[in-house]
This record gives sequence, structure tokens and C-alpha cells, in this order.
Amino acid sequence: MSAQATAARREVLHRRGVRLEWFTVAWNAVEGVVAMGAGLVTGSVALIGFGADSFIEVISAVALLWRFRKAGPNASAEERGDAERRALYLVAATFFLLAAYIGYEAVGALLSREGPEDSTVGLVLSVVSLLVMPALAYGKQRTGREMGSDALEADAVETWVCSYLSLALLVGVSLNATFGWWWADPAGALAMLPVIVWQGWETLGEAREKGHAGEES
Repeated sequence: MSAQATAARREVLHRRGVRLEWFTVAWNAVEGVVAMGAGLVTGSVALIGFGADSFIEVISAVALLWRFRKAGPNASAEERGDAERRALYLVAATFFLLAAYIGYEAVGALLSREGPEDSTVGLVLSVVSLLVMPALAYGKQRTGREMGSDALEADAVETWVCSYLSLALLVGVSLNATFGWWWADPAGALAMLPVIVWQGWETLGEAREKGHAGEES
């Protein structure tokens, strides 16, 4: 592959990454408003947590948009490395923020034994999200791998987590609606935590490694 062709490919990947992140911002902004609105009306911890995750994912996407703006397709290796490291720190922070919020809300609901009301909106939202999020996550993961962008791949994992949250939300709301299992809603929210915390540590570790590599170079 010629240098010109390589540069052209970097341009294509950069534009694709930007489009994916802008779609992430738009989709999750709408999803977050709907989920949190329905969650507040029905008292659903899982729905509120799902909506909070949507807004946290917006923060992650904005961090990636900053990374793309800071280091374009023709940026130097040093510029790309610095932008990647900063974006990774921000993405890691969003994982921990999400885990803290969900843990607080879910444990509170279990201790108070408060269950949500039936939520048709929650069921529909979780199904639609299960159709959209995996495709978006795959697109980010593939683009990030080809670009060599750890930050975009980490953001892809957060989108995969959103897919997992959609499944947990669907199961929790369905069980509550079908069997009246009030505890399924907060339990479904708590089931999200191990993956979220683990990925947060992984992303933080990647950011630190890039920082050490930059100091040694």
C-alpha cells in the first residue's frame, strides 16, 4: 500500500469514527431522556440507571470527538498518543461514575423493598436499544482496531456494556411485569456492575501504560 493510499485510508477511518461518535451522542441523548423520564414516573431503578448510562455514554462520545479533533488523521505519533491517553482517562472515569450511580440506586431499592410499576416504555426502549447498540459497538470496535485507537476501542466496549444494560433492563422489567418480582429490577441493575467496574480498571490501566510510554520516549 502506498503512502498516499495509507493517508487516504486514515482520512476515511477518521471521518467514520467522527460519524459514529456523533450518532452515539444523538442516540443516547434521546434514549437518556426517554429512559429517565419513564424511570422517574414508574419508580424503576433499572430504567433510571439505563438513562444515566446513556448520558454517561454521551460524555464518553464527547471525549472521543475531542480526541478526533485534537489529533486528526495526519497528526504525529506524539499528538495521537497524548490525545489517546487523555481520552482513555475520561472514558475510564465514565465507567466508574456509572458503577457508583447504579450501585447506590439499586442497593437503596433493595433495602427499601420498593419495586417499579409496569413499564411498557421500558420494554420497548430495551428492545430497540438491543437492535441499535450492538451494531454501533461493532462499528466502533472495527474502526478503532483498524485505526489503532485504544480510546475508540474502549468506547466501543462501553457501547457493548450499553447492550448488556439493555438486556438486563429487558429481563428485569419483563419479570416484574409478568411475575411481580419487584427485586428483579434492582437485581438486574446490580448485575451490570462487575462488567462495568472491570472495564473501568482495564481502561484506566491502558491510559497509565500510555502515560508511562510517553515519559520513557
